[in-house]
Amino acid sequence: MLIPGLCSVTFRQLDPPALLDLAARAGLATVEWGADVHVPVGDRARAREVAARTADAGLTVASYGSYLRAGVAGGAEGGPDVADVLGTAAALGAPRVRVWAGDTGSAGTGDRGPVVRALADAVRRADDLGLQIGTESHGGTLTDTTDSTLRLLREVDDLVGRPALTTYWQPTVDATDEEALAELAAFGDRVSTVHAFSWGPGTQRNPLRTREALWTRVAAALRESGDGHDVLLEFVPEDDPDVLAREAMALREWLNAAPATR
Repeated sequence: MLIPGLCSVTFRQLDPPALLDLAARAGLATVEWGADVHVPVGDRARAREVAARTADAGLTVASYGSYLRAGVAGGAEGGPDVADVLGTAAALGAPRVRVWAGDTGSAGTGDRGPVVRALADAVRRADDLGLQIGTESHGGTLTDTTDSTLRLLREVDDLVGRPALTTYWQPTVDATDEEALAELAAFGDRVSTVHAFSWGPGTQRNPLRTREALWTRVAAALRESGDGHDVLLEFVPEDDPDVLAREAMALREWLNAAPATR
């Protein structure tokens, strides 16, 4: 099942009720709530309120975008504490927590150990709450390349003793369609969630249909995998709520049209 949804960071300017109304009217089914504005880490009452509003709107909670940087000391300088993050995610009813793998890129990280150990610890703690941990493909972290991400997954697996960590996937900035599809294929069944957007050149935000050739093939590849995925719109041109219906229509069309081979 490919579930179309929205990252709440797409519309930081909207409060949860307005965002949910917009998402529901656009035909989306799920929301990843971000810790930056909508569900702050540690505010469990707010998390429970947003969870209830999401259910009342007929949508589900896809995940919690925590902005936790694994392996970086907590507190004011290093970001949120893992226990607070997981407690908030549980109150939100999120099945998964999105985190970042440290605060330096793979080429500039001499010792990967602190990040690997922190992710393994987060996975074990999340297990106790019935939650999953997923890293995000992101520059300035140990998931800035496909090879480094795959290595990180193996390193955490070795500490936990089983395949444990998942990854989000999104096209690397300025990657060609073929390069992006190769990245997705390399991650295989470790991909839990996809962030959908069309950027280029660089981080210029374009309508989703400008990369229709890529996203139709991504949808087909996800369907062929036989696994379930949340496919979340993340960022739209000009951060404009008025374009969400158009962007969501394109996404739903491709997810529904992707051929099922299993």
